Amino acid sequence: MAPTTSAIPATLRILQFGDSMFPVGAFAFSGGLEMAVQRGVVRDRADLAAYVRTVTHLAATGDGVALLHAHRGATAGDLDLVRRADEAVHLRKLSEESRTMTVRMGRKLAEAAARIVGDSILDKRSLDADQDRVPVTYPVALGALFAHLRLAEEDAFAVHQYGVATMVLSAALRLMRVDHLDTQTILYAVNATAAEEYQRARNSSLDDMTAFGPVIDVLAAAHLHAHVRMFMN
Repeated sequence: MAPTTSAIPATLRILQFGDSMFPVGAFAFSGGLEMAVQRGVVRDRADLAAYVRTVTHLAATGDGVALLHAHRGATAGDLDLVRRADEAVHLRKLSEESRTMTVRMGRKLAEAAARIVGDSILDKRSLDADQDRVPVTYPVALGALFAHLRLAEEDAFAVHQYGVATMVLSAALRLMRVDHLDTQTILYAVNATAAEEYQRARNSSLDDMTAFGPVIDVLAAAHLHAHVRMFMN
């Protein structure tokens, strides 16, 4: 029997939209690492590994839950659920910089998707966002886009977790004395936790979303007033 190739287009789409170089502006953000390095919270490779584990866990219990609901809403054609997922993300961003990041990246992903894949529920959500004052956020846009592409919610969740980790690790290469093999080793270890994080998030409601990371929130507040900054957060 000849091998099937039906999974190849889906795999390539996951790779395309999960690419850390996809033009949504992630390179401009450090996920709070810049201030963590400046204040001595993250000093070496071990600290960096612990920091990445923390931020990816927070991403899973917060934005990751909204992403899953956005995927399900887009699959069902439920624009209200997608909107509520956006609202849940936006309301839980305590710092101005984190709100700026999720809105800017969400808008860029929505614009890119409209040009690359055409009309989708994400376009309708973007139009409504101008009127209902609930902006499109990145995890929600990613979930809705993957639903439109008929890619599984697990794939969307995995891409989001991967993106959070690579954003921080890419910044680390410019902020710390670590090399590419250091960051790839950390990424490999963190990726191994994604399936477990998905299992915890998959049955969570929007009300269950949590993003309790007080040290990171304090660092984000301090970064807002820093005189010298390489990254936007």
